[in-house]
Amino acid sequence: MRTHGPLMFHELAPYYDALLAGKDYRAEVSQLESLARRFGRSGGRGWLDVACGTGRHLELLRARHSVMGVDRSAEMLRVARERLPGVRLVRGDMQSFDLHRRFDVVSCLFGAIGNVPTVHGVRRTIANFARHTRPGGVLLLEPWIDPADYSIGFLHEMHSDDPATKVVRMVYSDRRGNRSVTRGHYLVGVRGRGVRHLEETDVRLMVPHRAIAGMMRGVGLHPRIFRRGLRGDRALIVATRPLTGRP
Repeated sequence: MRTHGPLMFHELAPYYDALLAGKDYRAEVSQLESLARRFGRSGGRGWLDVACGTGRHLELLRARHSVMGVDRSAEMLRVARERLPGVRLVRGDMQSFDLHRRFDVVSCLFGAIGNVPTVHGVRRTIANFARHTRPGGVLLLEPWIDPADYSIGFLHEMHSDDPATKVVRMVYSDRRGNRSVTRGHYLVGVRGRGVRHLEETDVRLMVPHRAIAGMMRGVGLHPRIFRRGLRGDRALIVATRPLTGRP
């Protein structure tokens, strides 16, 4: 089977958490909360996670915050709703969703903004994040890879080894101008149902991180770029909205 778009966010959503079993969500949440306390001045505990996926960050954040989530994948939200009963989770596009309220912290992690297909769309997305951030609040954005840092020919493997279900993901990186091209192969084996092979080509827009910071300044935010972010190998942009002024 050949498809275009992130299979992990759709058909393979039920296996997403198993494939990312080694991801230290607790450490990431601790760091995110520390940054929110350090830079935030709004005084509240409302937290919006955009591209929330299966809700692993929200699951930990809800202990100390009033949380909401947005994601465009119905399949990922289905998993998140099972994990987070009572939490409002909204299906929407990060460029255009409107929750009619503002939050003390808005987060968008794991390079999800790379799925926005155009620079104009990224600019719209940043403006939308700013509109949902309270005065004195904080935007925590983990951008997709800076084009200056992207490597062609990189191989990466992930696997889940459950007795009843086994999933293997192997990807190879390529490039098309300012777009990363990840060619992925999946083997999905389910006891009693056999093994499937799936392929995908995942294309994402790479925008220089300084350009993203410039977009943030253009909508009244004050950004700081941390080159070594949550996992030490990806950047994190922390942008504050002043207590007074726009947007």
